Amino acid sequence: MKKIAVMTGGGDCPGLNAVIRSVVLSGSGYEVETLGIKNGWQGLIDSDFELLSETSVSGILSRGGTILGTSRTDPLKKPGNGEKIQKTLQTNGIDALVVIGGDGTLSAAYELTDEGIPVVGIPKTIDNDIFGTDLTVGFDTAVSIVTEMIDRLHTTAESHHRIMVVEVMGRNAGWVALMAGMAGGADMILIPEMRFTIDEVCRDLKARYMSGKKYSVIVVAEGTHHEDITDAQVPECNRDECGHEKFVGVGNLLGKELELRLGIETRVTVIGHVQRGGSPTAFDRILGTRFGVAAVEQVIAGNTGLMVALHGSRIGTVPLKDVASRTKPVNPDLYSLAKSVMKRMQ
Repeated sequence: MKKIAVMTGGGDCPGLNAVIRSVVLSGSGYEVETLGIKNGWQGLIDSDFELLSETSVSGILSRGGTILGTSRTDPLKKPGNGEKIQKTLQTNGIDALVVIGGDGTLSAAYELTDEGIPVVGIPKTIDNDIFGTDLTVGFDTAVSIVTEMIDRLHTTAESHHRIMVVEVMGRNAGWVALMAGMAGGADMILIPEMRFTIDEVCRDLKARYMSGKKYSVIVVAEGTHHEDITDAQVPECNRDECGHEKFVGVGNLLGKELELRLGIETRVTVIGHVQRGGSPTAFDRILGTRFGVAAVEQVIAGNTGLMVALHGSRIGTVPLKDVASRTKPVNPDLYSLAKSVMKRMQ
């Protein structure tokens, strides 16, 4: 009997439990035993497992977060961890790892393939920035949540004639800001891929104000940089073990500067971790289920060192070496489309 171990790494997002459930149920159809690794890579290092069964994953499809727990541990950062992982897999008779994660987790997964460890990756992140897949688990839910927040802020912005700045997640890629901004009818969308100056933002907002539209909703991704606020004004960011920045509020910096320059009452809403919590949408439940089934099928076929991916409406695969240490930026044509629509609203 084959034995698979499944884990979730990095930040949580809606849809992770749908993937775990799918791996377990799909595996049972092949008479595969599934172990759940607790708390990401740390659980693999510490040999912290639990046996997963059809009973243990019953009822988790609609739950947010991950029943296995997660962490941002870098598995190979400390000398000797590679040997510990190898020993853990051998001791427990594990034939393959199914790793559910974002760019950092999947990059670490690729490093483990160099150690001879059979791995199949599953892409998850609300940022949707993983190379090689059209969509990731968690993204659709995050966009839906942020869109609802934008809808609600529109009414306050219009009633009080304010500028509302909405800061959303997006470290290196502005997918959530762009798609939720488009869906929510934002008047301006600022993302890491597109440089801008405060002067340009003020010019466009002033033109909108002069045309008779006395309020604006601006969506800004947390990793966005603007060129005419000096580095001295931006607090230094701390980093976690995987090197990810802990951002400290571009929305508040932007809001303060806009109110100072335009003299228009400005309010800032930082949506934060709300957008990555709660129950997944139907789309994320289905996508997670499809990814889980595909991952088990690849293990059964003896194919590892790859990531399952969504290509159009079909599930395919991508070598982990192509995914590692790469991100998928927003398509400039899509941003231009959104910008052209926002321009017409001014």
